[in-house]
Amino acid sequence: MNIRRTALLSLTALLTAGLTAVPAGPAGADEVEQIRNGTFDSGADPWWTNNVTTVPADGRLCADVPGGTANRWDAAVGQNDVTLVKGESYRFRFTATGAPEGNSVRAVVGLQVPPYDTYHEVTPQLSVSGNTYTYTFASPVDTAQGQVAFQLGGGEDPWRFCLDDVSLLGGVPPERYEPDTGPRVRVNQVAYLPRGPKNATLVTDATVRLPWQLKDASGAVVARGWTVPRGVDPSSGQNVHTIRFSDHRGAGEGLTLVADGETSRPFDIGTAAYEKLRLDAAKFYYTQRSGIAIRDDLRPGYGREAGHVDIAPNQGDGNVPCQPGVCDYTLDVTGGWYDAGDHGKYVVNGGISVWQLLSTYERARHARTGQAEKLDDGTLNIPESGNNVPDILDETRWELDFLLKMQVPDGEPLAGMAHHKIHDERWTGLPLMPSDDPQKRELHPPTTAATLNLAATAAQAARLYKPYDPRFAATALAAARKAWAAALAHPDVLASESDGIGGGTYADRDVTDEFYWAATELYLTTGGKEFQDHILNSPVHGADLFGPISFDWARTAVPARLDLATVPNRLPGRDKVRQSVREGADRYLATLKGHAYGMPYAPEGHRYDWGSTHQILNNAVVLATAYDITGGSKYRDGAVESMDYVLGRNALNISYVTGYGEVSAQNQHSRWYARQLDPELPPPPAGSLSGGPNSSIQDPFAQSRLQGCTGQFCYIDDIQSWSTNELTINWNSALTWMASFVADQD
Repeated sequence: MNIRRTALLSLTALLTAGLTAVPAGPAGADEVEQIRNGTFDSGADPWWTNNVTTVPADGRLCADVPGGTANRWDAAVGQNDVTLVKGESYRFRFTATGAPEGNSVRAVVGLQVPPYDTYHEVTPQLSVSGNTYTYTFASPVDTAQGQVAFQLGGGEDPWRFCLDDVSLLGGVPPERYEPDTGPRVRVNQVAYLPRGPKNATLVTDATVRLPWQLKDASGAVVARGWTVPRGVDPSSGQNVHTIRFSDHRGAGEGLTLVADGETSRPFDIGTAAYEKLRLDAAKFYYTQRSGIAIRDDLRPGYGREAGHVDIAPNQGDGNVPCQPGVCDYTLDVTGGWYDAGDHGKYVVNGGISVWQLLSTYERARHARTGQAEKLDDGTLNIPESGNNVPDILDETRWELDFLLKMQVPDGEPLAGMAHHKIHDERWTGLPLMPSDDPQKRELHPPTTAATLNLAATAAQAARLYKPYDPRFAATALAAARKAWAAALAHPDVLASESDGIGGGTYADRDVTDEFYWAATELYLTTGGKEFQDHILNSPVHGADLFGPISFDWARTAVPARLDLATVPNRLPGRDKVRQSVREGADRYLATLKGHAYGMPYAPEGHRYDWGSTHQILNNAVVLATAYDITGGSKYRDGAVESMDYVLGRNALNISYVTGYGEVSAQNQHSRWYARQLDPELPPPPAGSLSGGPNSSIQDPFAQSRLQGCTGQFCYIDDIQSWSTNELTINWNSALTWMASFVADQD
């Protein structure tokens, strides 16, 4: 499976936890205490300290913590040689105070020897969060070299930490996680279009039709009808009915649906929310920028210092070496977007994100309902606004400039290829502002996949930026041609699937689709016969590309197919290309109509993929493109209805877009949108898309809560769940594209 592999291991024992607050209870016969002298009644032995001064504490362990340390782990108290049993559930409990109030402690259960893996972590704010803390988690390993540590550093001012009654009790029963799914009527909590499809899902034990009512904000009934029983939905395990109210076209705010004694969360009928989401989804990228200070006047509450600009403690991106043995030069790779919740920057994921943002603009220029002016200069409120260039092009340029910097210089081995990624030597923990990252940065080996991502996006950029900056367009096209030639010379230099320390691997073992994509973008920009011939001779060209997942960072043939179908060109046999898109859209439309939650996504065995929300939206992009090609309203309606799922019409009754809907994701995995861990930090900005349900639940937190989950229930809104709740640039590019499309349908 091609997924973003982020096994978040940390040399400093910093990341991924499985924690759940549970009530205190008496120890049972099979419960075993793993902590020695957790009450400190006999002094401090066998506890160790690092860079703190212990003080008399009357039966507690108290320590004076120095100010001015850079990292949490620079001052700590802990105990080694803790035994953990794989699969066993543990209750971790301690009492702690801090003076002055408001300081926080990072409490970690992990490995005391390299690679210092972390199995459990929590960071309560002392005295604000209370004084006694209790959590449960399941150990993912067997080890006699476990460690319990309380990390205290990273603050500017000295403070006193006191600890007592530390317990790590094995053999406790795990707490069953029951998500609060709210009312059983599931709706798009944001908005339905007045002349668009309007459907909802009712969770009920009833097997016969039931009456429903649509009420306005005053409670008056404005429409009524009968539900359609659908049986058990295999993606959720729920018995459900469908509510269809498309015939009601009146605009309004605060409407609700009532059925089976339940009242839905409120929603609007109108287009204003999508006009706002179109911009908020694209505004996400400004606060993801590396190498520039984020201005608080442009994003109130999100201002921060520039990250990775060679100012301590950063080791910086201005002169980055390769991993040992990879190359003997350094590159200036400043700029670009942080890929996700970490500080890494990846060419392959940057490539698909750039393509989709540029495609958002290119579609707006060419499509029958496109409104390019809605993405014009001044719309995103970024530093470049006012330069007579569409803001979406300015924002995307920030990443494009970084991608160009990742190209291997002339005169070096593999010249013209692109380095796969650049990130920290080791994983860092949460929270960590970009400007506070102390890790060494490294370039990872060039790969064919990264090189073709550069070729495709630089070629696409060349045609779109030419009216605004001909010099940059020429530079981009030259880089694309050079990358294409380098990829042809080195067609099978693939990323290692084991290169996942400090950053995701993004390993892709088949680059046939990337060759097809790069040739397509070069052909659409230049019309060159070399590129046309490659397209026509590619095994991808006539293949059926529209499976359960249409495209993502590792599947790039569909972007090529969509551009060949919509960007003006003279490719021989183009009618067959457009026909294939319609046929793919018909397949997704059939999936949507057969799905009780109305989405064009039904993975085999209903095993949801990493980033399932953006995969649903990318399948919707195919539907939207079929509408742009044909004008067929069924494709338009299918694309529009697909948005319902991510905005609340789902089994968990949650909007996966921060700030949109009455109940939305709030705690996506991020090192700097980390209010859940540090109240001084902001939450993810409005318009951030969570990855959503992921049946593989790779992170320990999700594993401790979601074992045995069914499809849509494999999700938890917690910052520690990086496999179900991360945010990434390619997920938000899907949201940006689709929000713009829906906003255009007014």
